Amino acid sequence: MKSTTLYLRFVALSVVAAFAMFLVLCTAQLTNAQTAPRGEGFATAEEAANALIDAAEKYDAPALEKILGPDSKDIISTGEPARDAEVAKAFAAEARKKLNVKVDPRTKRLATLEVGDEDWPFPVPVVKVGTKWFFDAKSGVREILIRRIGRNELDAIKICRGYVEAQNEYALTKHGNSTVNQYAQKIISTPGTQDGLAWKNADGTWDGPIGENVANAVERGYSNKSEPYHGYFFKILKGQGPDAPLGQLDYLVHGAMIGGFALIAAPAEYRKTGVMTFMVSQDGVVYQKDLGPNTLELAKKIDRFNPDKTWQPVLKDEDQ
Repeated sequence: MKSTTLYLRFVALSVVAAFAMFLVLCTAQLTNAQTAPRGEGFATAEEAANALIDAAEKYDAPALEKILGPDSKDIISTGEPARDAEVAKAFAAEARKKLNVKVDPRTKRLATLEVGDEDWPFPVPVVKVGTKWFFDAKSGVREILIRRIGRNELDAIKICRGYVEAQNEYALTKHGNSTVNQYAQKIISTPGTQDGLAWKNADGTWDGPIGENVANAVERGYSNKSEPYHGYFFKILKGQGPDAPLGQLDYLVHGAMIGGFALIAAPAEYRKTGVMTFMVSQDGVVYQKDLGPNTLELAKKIDRFNPDKTWQPVLKDEDQ
């Protein structure tokens, strides 16, 4: 009798254990179905890599989204079509030079694309779900955004420093009918004039302290334009506040900007194209501040260079 009771208890426990295991397996399958990458599946990780490179080479955005899945929208597009295409094609060119699809030897279900002569690791891993390989864009978004933000912020700092150099060069000579040396109030000059840092000559060539390509690019990212430049919008400031060196003053005197100059650069999309907002004046010191989620709206309201104690100077080695 005792042995029969033990046997029945054993059977009962076995059934419970089996049912528990069934629930675990069902839960795991459901979780995998919910979290599995939703892009296109490929027979091998190499096939997935080649499809990505082909689409990037042509910057075929719909094909890229199909391959990477809906979680890849922030990876594929930054709101700057020209730059997005440039970055995608540069990636493809590096991958054509050298590509290593490194599969994790332990799981054999995770692969990393190592691209170019430096074996740069592509942040989006390729994972095997069932019999197919998928790009796990969701896992790679954070790393890509971190890299993009860092790159954009460095570019914004360099533009601020370059703006100072360009304004100082511009002010060395008189332009047009001006009777005084002054700073430029525009990036690109009004047609037929030299009231900006770049101007078009009669023969169609461009001249000025900054070249045609840079001028058009920065102008594209000027405050009243719809498309940012390297993730940032820019605005020329024509005065300064009480916390600036020499205190509050207007840079314009009788229509000529002779009192100084300043520029502000703000990220187009906070935490997607940049985090910090930058300001610089004729003193050449670039200041930075995190204005928070409403960065762009707050930056648009700033019309004077006024780096109070909440703004921190960018050290020279930070933009290397």
